[in-house]
This record gives sequence, structure tokens and C-alpha cells, in this order.
Amino acid sequence: MFTGIVEELGEVVGVERRGDATRLTVRGPVVAGDAHHGDSIAVNGVCLTVVDVSGGDFTVDVVAETLRRTSLDKVEPGRLVNLERAMPADGRFGGHVMQGHVDGTAVFLSREPEGLTHFAFPPELGRYIVEKGSIAVDGISLTVAGVTAEEFTVALIPTTLRLTTLGRAEPGDRVNLEVDVLAKYVEKLAGVHLRGASVDNGVGKEDA
Repeated sequence: MFTGIVEELGEVVGVERRGDATRLTVRGPVVAGDAHHGDSIAVNGVCLTVVDVSGGDFTVDVVAETLRRTSLDKVEPGRLVNLERAMPADGRFGGHVMQGHVDGTAVFLSREPEGLTHFAFPPELGRYIVEKGSIAVDGISLTVAGVTAEEFTVALIPTTLRLTTLGRAEPGDRVNLEVDVLAKYVEKLAGVHLRGASVDNGVGKEDA
């Protein structure tokens, strides 16, 4: 599990295409400092498993499903990425509950001088994005400042702009989105009961 507090801005230093998968080597001395084979590290919000560590670099494999759903499909050497180690059981909970399971990608639209930043999101994720709710953008825990049918806005503080990839984003860039997992569970659990209530109410009206 992650909380969306980026620990380090890393750099992709190696990309090896392996059929449908890709092996990435990332330079991140902070997160690699105590990393071991099998550990989980979030790379731009994508939970990946460490397969090798060498000095300040770590290597991960990205499978076809992950490439299809995330912006890592176009990653090249030199790209900067947000890095976060999995949260320890006794760690401080700084952001919100995140799994590192990306739901889709959004498009960076613009950033206003005061930090308000606008993204266009895919329609199927709109029902999970609510004003003042939590959302992860490239692995950063953020609060939704506003939302319309097609866009959402977050307010980025100078520290976030300086220490993460969002401070370097350009209009048209794709970013990874992870919506609030609690909302997805609530929707699935409540949906069964709501559909049942709808059927029951409909039958009652027809009988009447």
C-alpha cells in the first residue's frame, strides 16, 4: 500500500523491450537505498516489483496489462518519475489509501499562476471524482478542488511543483490516475442492493 507522498524524483536510465513487456532501470538512491528483490516501489503511481538493485538503481518489469493502462508504455531513458516505497505497517499515513493500481490516464491541460491545475479524465472514471475527494495523479495524493463532466482541477503547492513531475508537465502530457479505491468498493457493494430496490419498487408500482 502507498499513501501518495512522493519520496524522490527518479530518472529512467534503462528501457529494455521484451516482447509484450518492458524492463525498466530507474535511478533513485533514496528508494533504492534499502530496496531488495521482491519489494514494491510505485513509479509514477504504478506499483512495480523490484527484480534487481545495483547501487542507486533498481530494475522492475512492466507487463502488457500495465503498459496498456498507464503512461509507462511510452517511457524512454531520461524521463523523470515520481518514486515512493510501499508504506511500512508502522509508518505515518500522510496521504490517502493507494494501491498503485492505475485506473487509467488523464491529460494535463493547463496550470494557472496560483497553482490550479486542470486535467481531462476518461468518462468512465468521472463518477469516482468528487470535489474535495482524494485522487492520485502520477502517484501524488491530491485533493480535487473542482470537477466538471470532463475535467478536474487540483491546487498544487510550490513544494509539489518543485519535487514531482507535475512541475514539469506540459499541455497534452498523459498522467496516471488512481481513483479512491473505497469509492469503487462502495459502488459495487451498494449496487447490488440498489438494483434490487429498483426492481422491487417497479413491481410494486405495476401491481398498484
